[in-house]
Amino acid sequence: MKNIKIICFSLLILIITGCGNNILLNPNEPVIITLWHNYGGQMEETMNELVDEFNSTAGKEQGIIVNITSVSSSSALYDKIVASADGIPGSSELPNITTGYPKSAIVLMENDKIVDLIDYFSQEELDQYLPRFIEEGIISGKLVVFPTAKSTEVLFLNKTLFNRFSDTTGVSIDSLSTFEGISEAAIKYYEWTDVQTPDIPNDGKAFYTSDSWFNIAQVGLNQLGDDFIVNETINYSDNYKRIWDSYFEAAFKGGFALYNGYSSDLAKTGDIVCSTGSTAGILFYGNTITYNDNTKEHVEYEILPYPIFKGGKKIALQRGSGMIVTKSTKEKEYASAQFLKWFTAPDQNIKFISETGYLPVTKEAFDIKINENINIIENDNIRKLLKTAVTMYNEYDFYIPPVFDGFDLMEKSYNEKIKQIVADARTDYLTAPDTKNTDEAVNSVSQIVFKTFIEKN
Repeated sequence: MKNIKIICFSLLILIITGCGNNILLNPNEPVIITLWHNYGGQMEETMNELVDEFNSTAGKEQGIIVNITSVSSSSALYDKIVASADGIPGSSELPNITTGYPKSAIVLMENDKIVDLIDYFSQEELDQYLPRFIEEGIISGKLVVFPTAKSTEVLFLNKTLFNRFSDTTGVSIDSLSTFEGISEAAIKYYEWTDVQTPDIPNDGKAFYTSDSWFNIAQVGLNQLGDDFIVNETINYSDNYKRIWDSYFEAAFKGGFALYNGYSSDLAKTGDIVCSTGSTAGILFYGNTITYNDNTKEHVEYEILPYPIFKGGKKIALQRGSGMIVTKSTKEKEYASAQFLKWFTAPDQNIKFISETGYLPVTKEAFDIKINENINIIENDNIRKLLKTAVTMYNEYDFYIPPVFDGFDLMEKSYNEKIKQIVADARTDYLTAPDTKNTDEAVNSVSQIVFKTFIEKN
């Protein structure tokens, strides 16, 4: 009898502390887990509402309470995670869950403070998610960044401004499906707007900008069957000249805005017509323009699939953070996994993405829930965005950037240099006494500047 009691007790302990999927919690003594995130504005409000819903429903039934802390930005959150992981004096205790990118996970892995979520999800459960989203979160064979809300890049188009330009010049919206087409349209737009102010020379307006020219290079080369980053170094291959040519002439002639902020800033003032950026940026595009003289105009946006380089494959960037679970007790790790399962279930996930501009992470949400909910989404821009996201989900492959220590610095450096070299070239060329504003002359400048750019980088 004594042996039977020992065996039963051992089995009970195994159930509680063994397989992650079988841990029992006591609703009368709930486990409290902490969550850090960097969502702001509408995203933070929606996140708070969902956590409140979890705490009052599924969390209450299972014995789990989630306490959340909002951090100002992704960079501030990363610094906070690093300080906590390294045990820097004065730093906060690590949360049980944090939003983060693979680079955050690597820091926690190096300090042996991260949970392999494979231990808490069955294969059947994982099969419900988009494989590429799961793949991005696997590092060194461990699932350490769980997809909760992803994003990609799209083309935001001010249809009101574009239609005026199109009606006069004949440039079609279809031409914006390629980067070469955008470059040609940008040059024409600058000339078209310059003609409208004959008393002010060189007063044309920019047509397009990108939130990251680095992203265009890495995705563009991937579209062309090449790699922009090889062995943690930029690869200026022969195909890169295609990227350069589509950028330089339009930027040099004023059709591309060389701006250091977010493209949505320029969109709000009518200083660009279109831009490429993260789907999560949709909340920063309103439905009005405020011009320099403080007059306002109501405008309509169109959200188009990410452009490709002519002849290239339909490939776009896979973006967005996930959630990371840190090591603690088995009960808290299990509770954290239960929250992630609830938060990413189709009904909750579609609520989050329908108010934030992120993309859902499960197959059911993409295949069924978006269509079921598309007509009841109040934000017209998000509704258009999700329709485009479904198109891209069905037609595009997605590029996952590499993860290494110098990646962020590489991106920042490239974005700064690619804009600065065009700005310098414009200054040198436009002030030269023998300047000839011909395509042949501009092409000659492009070749010289390209050679200098490659040699210096």
